[in-house]
Amino acid sequence: MFNYTCLNPIAGVGLDLLTEEYNKVDDLKDAQAALVRSAAMHDLELPDCLDAVARAGAGVNNIPLDKCAQKGIVVFNTPGANANGVKELVFAGMLLAARDVVGGINWCTSETGNADIAKLAEKEKKNFAGTELAGKKLGVIGLGAIGIKVANTARHFGMEVLGYDPFISVNAAWSLSRDVKHIQDLETIYKECDFITVHVPLLDSTKKMINADAIAMMKPTAVVLNFARDLLVDEEAMVAALKEGKIRKYVSDFPNPTTVGAQGCIVIPHLGASTEESEDNCAVMAVQEIRDYLENGNIRNSVNYPACDMGVCQTAGRIAFLHKNEKGAIGQFTSVLGDAGINIDNMSNKSKGDFAYTMMDIDVSIADDVLAKMQALPGVIKARVIK
Repeated sequence: MFNYTCLNPIAGVGLDLLTEEYNKVDDLKDAQAALVRSAAMHDLELPDCLDAVARAGAGVNNIPLDKCAQKGIVVFNTPGANANGVKELVFAGMLLAARDVVGGINWCTSETGNADIAKLAEKEKKNFAGTELAGKKLGVIGLGAIGIKVANTARHFGMEVLGYDPFISVNAAWSLSRDVKHIQDLETIYKECDFITVHVPLLDSTKKMINADAIAMMKPTAVVLNFARDLLVDEEAMVAALKEGKIRKYVSDFPNPTTVGAQGCIVIPHLGASTEESEDNCAVMAVQEIRDYLENGNIRNSVNYPACDMGVCQTAGRIAFLHKNEKGAIGQFTSVLGDAGINIDNMSNKSKGDFAYTMMDIDVSIADDVLAKMQALPGVIKARVIK
């Protein structure tokens, strides 16, 4: 039996995938797994029994990743599950920036009850005229699940697309339209593109990557779209540039006092993944990750531990160790098992930064005293019996 808790409401289509082996509890202190969306976890006490946290979404800024890693808690996210929802809103943002649709709607509302509104509209519509997307140049910074969808779809709008991602994966590269031009430097995108959209994670290296220097390279007619994280853009510099007419529009999905109501800013209340389909997809993926880890020991889409997949255990036992990425760890594990007369049928060892994960299929169910010896080994953070 596994105990789990939900720190936010999670779509039922995902929770329905949990079997009778899963018991929902109200308190995190009693849970082996936690499902979360936006709830802040940095100040929460993380119990020793907690093995996994699954974020139903891509961003994990609300989760203390290093603290979790130090306690042997694997943190999962759901990359790509909300990609289509975000992609569609990016294009809505482009259209809102290119054509003053909101201004036009507001004008119509202001003329409520005017019997001559149709005739008047023909005179006023010139005030809301804009430009088309076709023929414009789009720069996509970050070619992950969302960036690729944006880049590929833009081609169907008749846009010329430049993509930048020095760390693009092989799978992502295969998914990218051959009509998208892969650019090796950001300066080209800043200088040449009419629309620039950013889709990278928030890291120390990406924080305020679109700063005053970057904005200074852009066309005065350029539009910047940010549906990733607000801190990727130096918004004070952006607002100043907009006020001075050095850039056309800034579209953000992250409302804050700096941008809301500022000249040239179109601010949306964080609706990128707010679709029924996205929430369902994220919930399903998060639950599947939790189940595969608790039941099989497999790690997919973790942000603080390495990926590791040995399928379903076909031997008498399976054990897993979350440990420091240090020399000699495997030798210690095999030595303890060898002394206990336990044979290893299959093994996988993966590392990610300072942390590592080792899974072993063995020919017997491991005894408690042997597991205790392995748990006590230097560098071992947590030992788990999977089977």
